[in-house]
Amino acid sequence: MMAIAAVWIAVLLLGGGFALDRTLTRMVEKNFDDQLEYLLNAMLVVAEVGPDGEIYFNRPVGEPRFLEPNSGLYYQISAEGQEGYTSDSLEPSLSRSLWDSPLKLRQDHFDDDPHFYDSYQFAGEPLRIVERSVILPDSDARWTFAVASAREELDFQISRIRSILVWSFAALALGLLIMAALQSYYGLSPLRRVRAAIQSMRSEGANRITEPLPLEVEPLVEEINGLLAHSEKQAEEARMHAGNLAHALKTPLTVLTNAATANDPQLSDLVFRETKTMQRHVEHHLARARAVGRRASGHSRADVWPSAESVLRAVTRIYENTRFDVDGNKQAAVSIERQDLDEILGNLIENAAKYGGGSVFVTIDADREAKDCTIWVEDDGEGIPPSERTRIFDRGARLDTGKPGTGLGLAIVRDVAEIYGGSVELGESEDLGGLLVSLTLPRAGG
Repeated sequence: MMAIAAVWIAVLLLGGGFALDRTLTRMVEKNFDDQLEYLLNAMLVVAEVGPDGEIYFNRPVGEPRFLEPNSGLYYQISAEGQEGYTSDSLEPSLSRSLWDSPLKLRQDHFDDDPHFYDSYQFAGEPLRIVERSVILPDSDARWTFAVASAREELDFQISRIRSILVWSFAALALGLLIMAALQSYYGLSPLRRVRAAIQSMRSEGANRITEPLPLEVEPLVEEINGLLAHSEKQAEEARMHAGNLAHALKTPLTVLTNAATANDPQLSDLVFRETKTMQRHVEHHLARARAVGRRASGHSRADVWPSAESVLRAVTRIYENTRFDVDGNKQAAVSIERQDLDEILGNLIENAAKYGGGSVFVTIDADREAKDCTIWVEDDGEGIPPSERTRIFDRGARLDTGKPGTGLGLAIVRDVAEIYGGSVELGESEDLGGLLVSLTLPRAGG
C-alpha cells in the first residue's frame, strides 16, 4: 500500500509540478517580453526620418539605461533599401549602452509583428531580444527596431520560482506520504487486532473469536468463525465415525477371538459371517468419508437425468423382468458430486427393484418451482409401515431378511444426502401403491 501510494504521489506531483513550472515560467517570460515590447513601441512612436535619411527621436524615450554603457538594456535601429544608400554604407543606430558593439539580429522574418528570441553573442551575458520591421513615413526603407535586455533578472526569477516549487512539492510529498502511512497504520489496525485475537484463541484454547472488533472486519471475523465451526464439525464427525466404526468392529472381532481361543469347529463359518459384517461397516463409513471429502473440495454439480439413465442401464441388467420408467426435468442439476449421486440413485432404484412387484417409476424434479430439487423413486411392492420408516435408516436394518443385502443402502443414502444439505423421506406411492422415497438435494446454481 505504501509503495503504491508513493508511486502514485510521485507521478501526480511530478506531473503537476512540471505543468505548474511551465505555466509560471511562461507567465514570467511573457511579462518580461511585454516590457521589452513596451520599450520597442515607445521607440517607434518617437522615431522619425531626417532630411538626409537618418533616424532620430523627436523626444527622449525615457529609459536612462539606454544611456549607460553595458547597462544590460540596449536598442538598435538598422535599415535596408533606403533610397540613395546601400546596406553597407548605412550604419545602424545604436544605444549608448551598446558602446559600438552592434547586435547580431536574425532578421529572418517578413512581417511587421514583433519577434522574440534569445541571443548569446556577448560572453557571460545572455540576451532576450525583440525586433520588429516597419516602414516609417517619408521613407522607402524597411527599418528594423530591436530592443535587447540581459536575461539575468529573468533567469533569476525563473530559478526562484523553480526553487519554491521544488521545496513546496517536496514538503507536500512528504506530508502526503506521512498521511498515507498513518492511514495505512490505523486503517490496518483492525487486522492486527484480528491477528492478536487468533493468536489468543490458539494459545488459550478458545474455539471462536469473541472479542468486539470494528465494523470493517466483522464480515472477516464471521467468516473465520464460520470456518472454525465448519472445521470443528468435520473433526467431530471424523471422531464420531471413528468411534462408530471401532464400536461396530469390536463385536465381530470379539466373536472371532473367542472362537479361535476355544478352537470352535465352526470357526470358518464364523470368520466368513463376521468378516462380511465388518466389510459392511467399513463400506458404510468409507462412503461417508468420500462424500465429506468431495464436499469440502469445492462447489459440486451433477446433472440428474444422465445419472439416472446410467443407473437404470446397470440395474436393468440385474432385474430384467422389472419395468423401469423415468420422467421429469431433463435439465435438473444438483449440488453434489456425480459419484455420490450415482451411489444414492443406485441404492434407491436397486431397492425399489428388489423389494417391488415389478414396476419402478423415477420422477426427476417433481416440484420445479421449489428451491431444492426433489427426486421420487416409487415401486409397486408392499411398502414400509409408518412405524418402521424411521428404524429402516439404521445401519444393518432390514425388514425382508429373505433377500440378500447388507441393510446399509438407505443408511448410506441418508448420510450422503445430509452431508450435501439434502434429506430423504419415506411415504406411500399414490400411483403404484408401494414405497415412495422422496430424495431432496440442493439445486445447482447457473
